[in-house]
Amino acid sequence: QLQLVESGGGLVQPGGSLKLSCAASGSTFSISPMAWYRQAPGKQRELVAFITSTGNTRYADSAKGRFTISREYAKNTVYLHMTSLKPEDTANYCCYLDSGAAYWGQGTQVTVTS
Repeated sequence: QLQLVESGGGLVQPGGSLKLSCAASGSTFSISPMAWYRQAPGKQRELVAFITSTGNTRYADSAKGRFTISREYAKNTVYLHMTSLKPEDTANYCCYLDSGAAYWGQGTQVTVTS
């Protein structure tokens, strides 16, 4: 059973940075597209960043220029490096893997507040 485990969330001031990690178990990591989604209270879940199995990326407009998604094949891990954080970035951030079936992590909370 493939599992995704996120870490790295926390409380940060506006303008600060955080780096989220998502570690995947299982053998399909290297061939699977992955993504970070987020959901704020009372809002729909939205795609933040996406990375293909070969490392091509795309971002939500709100994340462009501030967030960077990357993956480390040796560690079966995908990262989301977030900079210049804003209060509106406050949300639960979830990792997603598409191996033909969809897998979700449990999420990690990011709170941006002064």
